[in-house]
Amino acid sequence: METWSFAKGHGTRNDFVILPDLDGTLELTPARVAYLCDRRSGVGADGVLRVVKAVAVEGSGVDPDLWFMDYRNADGSIAEMCGNGLRVFARYLAEEGLTDEPEMSIATRAGLRWARLCDDGRVTVGMGKVATGPRTSGRLGAVTYDGVAVDVGNPHLVSLLATAEDVERAELREPFTADADVFPSGVNLEVVHVLEPGHAMMRVLERGVGETESCGTGAVAVARVVNGEGPGTVQVDLPGGSVEVSFGEDGSATLTGPAVILARGDVLIPDGLA
Repeated sequence: METWSFAKGHGTRNDFVILPDLDGTLELTPARVAYLCDRRSGVGADGVLRVVKAVAVEGSGVDPDLWFMDYRNADGSIAEMCGNGLRVFARYLAEEGLTDEPEMSIATRAGLRWARLCDDGRVTVGMGKVATGPRTSGRLGAVTYDGVAVDVGNPHLVSLLATAEDVERAELREPFTADADVFPSGVNLEVVHVLEPGHAMMRVLERGVGETESCGTGAVAVARVVNGEGPGTVQVDLPGGSVEVSFGEDGSATLTGPAVILARGDVLIPDGLA
């Protein structure tokens, strides 16, 4: 039986087990990720953030000395990006003294991203350019959700609903099936109601996780649809709290919201977890 050090953090109640793997030696298998994320027999989380140097990640394609956010969904599958996770990752680097800069570059599977610690305690992260795709749909049980495909480094289907009650009543559960030609690796579903210009509420069904209280990339996808293609700022309300998404003239997005490290400790990894 192995003992691993960990921390626990969250961004608007989207929570993560953080694994420091500074020398790149942890064998992080899907079964071990699922064990760590189990809310009854493990630590409990929506996903795992492994803190490792880019040199230890095959094909990272960035400065090998950068910190790499190796993000895994709760079911052990690998995800390209996680906006809330990126903020929590940056907070962890700062609190552990792994960086002494208020603004830092972080490598991810979606490319290079930056993070900045704000004076008000929030964290702003650069999310890169956000691309809208075709109108498409997906099915959740007997319900069809029509929406817009959005690429935030990972795939989203943003479905605008007529009322806030429609969002609140939606039964978000897996499996959610969508057009495999548009979403060959699966998709995150956001159900959304626009409260007023520049202000929306949403819930999210995350690929490989289920419904979560917040999704940073999902909030960015929603803001892109609500804002349109130009510059602007959108407040997005989620069950776990509110975030702010801004778009520049070049189409690049930033995401600002809280990021908290709430616990540190050791966890036993049972023998036999492949």
